[in-house]
Amino acid sequence: MSGQRDIRLLLADVDGTLVTQDKVLTDQTVAVAQGLREAGITLAITSGRPPRGMSMLITPLRLEGAIAGFNGGVFVHPDLSVIESHILDFAAAKSTLQLVLDQGLDAWVYTQKEWLVRDRKAPHVARETWTVKFDAKVVASFTDAHLADAVKIVGVSDDLDRVAACEKLAQKQLGSNASAARSQPYYLDVTHPQANKGAVALTLSKLLNIPPEQMATIGDMPNDVLMFRNSGLSIAMGNSSDEVKSQATAVTDSNQNEGFANAVRKFILRTAG
Repeated sequence: MSGQRDIRLLLADVDGTLVTQDKVLTDQTVAVAQGLREAGITLAITSGRPPRGMSMLITPLRLEGAIAGFNGGVFVHPDLSVIESHILDFAAAKSTLQLVLDQGLDAWVYTQKEWLVRDRKAPHVARETWTVKFDAKVVASFTDAHLADAVKIVGVSDDLDRVAACEKLAQKQLGSNASAARSQPYYLDVTHPQANKGAVALTLSKLLNIPPEQMATIGDMPNDVLMFRNSGLSIAMGNSSDEVKSQATAVTDSNQNEGFANAVRKFILRTAG
């Protein structure tokens, strides 16, 4: 038997999971993606990245199904044509922006097609540009027109405690009007309430007609726990926090030590590493 009997879909986070710290797909990762295909198991990806920022993964992984960008804010086909999108409520977007700035974080605004920043030299802009392989658009300020089209607003700071505190405050103040979760220790992602990784798992389940219990999920950050809860098998990366690891079915190695490939072989394909 080449694949575990009850797993038909593997939903993977990207940064900290599928790629190394240098944002590279290893040869072993590409190889196990091929192994999943041969076993009849669909590989799907989800990330806080915009869909354009995952386009470099599509060909090497030979992805065929829906890709969930912005944590499910936009679902696209592999040719990047939009399947469905969830734009933030305008009032929620305005409240989010104010909250993020009031808490001393920088703010980025993403629409379906653009990444908007106020300062190209602000922390993490250069790194994110290198990661997603396209440039941000610099604006003097975020207008109502920008916020009306916002799919995701990101709070950014290297004060990690401040980001964590802002996450809790955003969850409390925004309530059911938005989803707020850290995609990295220095990023707080705020999206439509249906744009979270738990909803991504359920949406893919419906699109592919695969029940959640036949889905495996793998990730490393607190926002990945939402998809863990909606899958039959959940795997935390070795580079995850203890909090994330405690909420997964299994734990693999870090993304610097072939954690994704090892997890696929051990827990899904059940072959020797």
